[in-house]
Amino acid sequence: METYDVVVVGGGPAGLSGAIALARSRRSVLVVDAGNPRNAPAEGAHNLLGREGVPPRELLATGRDELASYGGHVRHTEAIGARRTDDGFVVTLADGPGSSREVASRGLLVTSGLVDELPDVPGLAERWGHEVLHCPFCHGWEVRDQRIGVLSTGPMTTHQALLFGQLSDRVVVLAHTAPPSAEDRASLDAMGVEVVDGRVTEVVGEDGGPLGGVRLADGTVVGLDAVVVASRLVAASPVLADLGLEAVDHPSGAGVHYPSEMAGSTSVPLLRLAGNVTDLMAQVGASAAAGMMAGAALHGELIQADLAARLAARAEAVATR
Repeated sequence: METYDVVVVGGGPAGLSGAIALARSRRSVLVVDAGNPRNAPAEGAHNLLGREGVPPRELLATGRDELASYGGHVRHTEAIGARRTDDGFVVTLADGPGSSREVASRGLLVTSGLVDELPDVPGLAERWGHEVLHCPFCHGWEVRDQRIGVLSTGPMTTHQALLFGQLSDRVVVLAHTAPPSAEDRASLDAMGVEVVDGRVTEVVGEDGGPLGGVRLADGTVVGLDAVVVASRLVAASPVLADLGLEAVDHPSGAGVHYPSEMAGSTSVPLLRLAGNVTDLMAQVGASAAAGMMAGAALHGELIQADLAARLAARAEAVATR
């Protein structure tokens, strides 16, 4: 069985940053990545100092090259389970249809991210990351001054509408399945945001062409250049489930995550988390920073474990003289 100091589950900004921090400290590191980054549909990553607008897959390719330059390894597969051992962890990897293999490590860093669950509206998922958006900081500049519709499915609607209202004076709220309250309508009206009542039945626009708008249940088409949605953010990891960690509701109500403490520490020794698997709101830069801190802290934990083992061995040797 292959053995590493640390296995990193997830090869996004958090995982690669943590792996590089470890490899630069001469730790043997394996990154396991299924190759489906959450932000793959986006044309560029933003608010990332020095790499503004870099295509997401290009950023990750650069990160993998940097990791390789320090002796780190990447395996393009899925981590499907894990178990504790006396020496650390054994992680189960998918290895082709119906088969698997195992790798061992002393420490484990899980950065497997999350999945965006979108409202069930035909045409929405196909335009996700382009004309269908969720974050004004990630994509707002790209749709400034355009016709923007905020699809109301929960309590985030007014917040999103006000944020996007800073970027365009042509923002409308689509009441859909969660019509704004009287208080929210007053706030929206004060900021010049119209509320369009009626359920949205589909996103309209020619295949491969620009967004045309949305169709309501009564057949009315509301012309739009972008649709804003609040996706449900779901972190789910078979690795963490096997190790006894449970995904819980996030305090914001935005979805479910795995809680962690400082530098991604958990109740399991030498198991740390970073990125969206624990912090649902973290953007690329924040995830990378959290991954680096978690990797550095895990390196420190390994040093302390080595020190404790050496002191115990020395004490035993003195006792048996």
